[in-house]
Amino acid sequence: MANKFYITTTLPYVNAEPHIGFALEIIQADVLARYHRLQGKDIFFNTGTDEHGLKIYRCALNEKKDPQQYCDEYAQKFNNLKRALNLSYNNFIRTTDKNHIEAAVEFWERCKKNGDIYKAKKKIKYCVGCELEKTDSELKDGCCPLHPNTKLEILEEENYFFRFSKYQKPLLNFYQKRPNFVIPQNRFNEIKSFVSAGLKDFSISRLKSKLPWGIPVPNDPEHVMYVWFDALINYVSAVGWPKKISEFNQWWPAIQIAGKDNLRQQSAMWQAMLMSAGLPCSKQIFIHGFITCEGQKISKSLGNVINPFNLVEKYGTDSVRYYLLKEIPAYEDGDFSLARFKEVYNADLANNLGNLVARLAKLCEKYGELPSFANKFTFSNTVKEKLEIFRFNDAVQSILNSISEENKRFNQEKPWNLGNQKLKKFLVDSVQHLCQIAFDLQPFIPQSAEKILDQFSRPIIKTQKPLFPRLE
Repeated sequence: MANKFYITTTLPYVNAEPHIGFALEIIQADVLARYHRLQGKDIFFNTGTDEHGLKIYRCALNEKKDPQQYCDEYAQKFNNLKRALNLSYNNFIRTTDKNHIEAAVEFWERCKKNGDIYKAKKKIKYCVGCELEKTDSELKDGCCPLHPNTKLEILEEENYFFRFSKYQKPLLNFYQKRPNFVIPQNRFNEIKSFVSAGLKDFSISRLKSKLPWGIPVPNDPEHVMYVWFDALINYVSAVGWPKKISEFNQWWPAIQIAGKDNLRQQSAMWQAMLMSAGLPCSKQIFIHGFITCEGQKISKSLGNVINPFNLVEKYGTDSVRYYLLKEIPAYEDGDFSLARFKEVYNADLANNLGNLVARLAKLCEKYGELPSFANKFTFSNTVKEKLEIFRFNDAVQSILNSISEENKRFNQEKPWNLGNQKLKKFLVDSVQHLCQIAFDLQPFIPQSAEKILDQFSRPIIKTQKPLFPRLE
């Protein structure tokens, strides 16, 4: 439906604490949710946690905890991001939820009825880190390039398989009809090349004797569902499928945000599964890059994992949101360093935006009463244009340019030297410009934007504490 907007992140594994890479993904999703909400749309914003699989089972055993207890503790840590990052999601799904488990069973049954699930014995190379089978062409020096320190496991057992090979042509036809299905284009080209090269059926179950932690396969108690088959179904179970079909039809299909390591799963495997179950494919998929730390890949083994809670506690929510949205290129990898964080904070937030707010408020307070602003603002054209194609950094830069222009206007016109009438006109224009800037900033740094709008929408405008005190 035209006035409905459904956006979802991927579901992070609960095998470790939340890190800044997932913080980027969920903040990007939040920007889109807020942007569309401010345009009057009804929003369903979904996130949650992926809680099955070998990796999580082993983590639970390592901590001497029951897997469900382990998942409960870590799921809460991810849900705590809502407050820390000021997120507006209205659904937090867990793949251990009863409704999700029921949906996964129904999905399995539909794929099986369509002839796409069969049992076979095969030998595969398996990366526990990815929870994925790996072909020789994907390996680097015999290892998974994403988890080079994790030894590949050789699995040789009878499992259920999904007939992925059957969907090569349907997927390519779908991609041809939807030229903007995956953004950015280089990622779309990558998945089209992958599918064009031929698809291999993939395993969708594990023996329960080896992996007790998973959703039981219907009518076969010896097997549990493979984690990727189970987890992907959250996108439809979150909006009521299969029990609440009218509700599901109102929201689905969704826009999905995912990291580049999820490209194959989200834009090929999941779409083939949807086709098999007789459901519409996703609406669109945005693939974001990774964050490095001072030029190095973020890794627990390197000891450079960045905790978003610690950053927020020290520097504030909006500061962290701003840096990630402006400094990490939307379509590519980006870098985080504390030195650069402080530099961007001081230059953009303290000196540029903070200075504009302070100097304008001081002049307005000195002048006295001004007309109230009843204008209903809409997003600037450039902000709209950039957010529609997920270029968050370019959208932020366009707003920053407007802030710089307004500060430049201050310096050129020297309003403190103007006569009463000219000063009034200057202040009215500047307040209106600042309110437009604040409106545009609402999806990105909502707390600060709302403070500015509240402060400058009154007839008597008073100075307040600095929004962004300088960092030394």
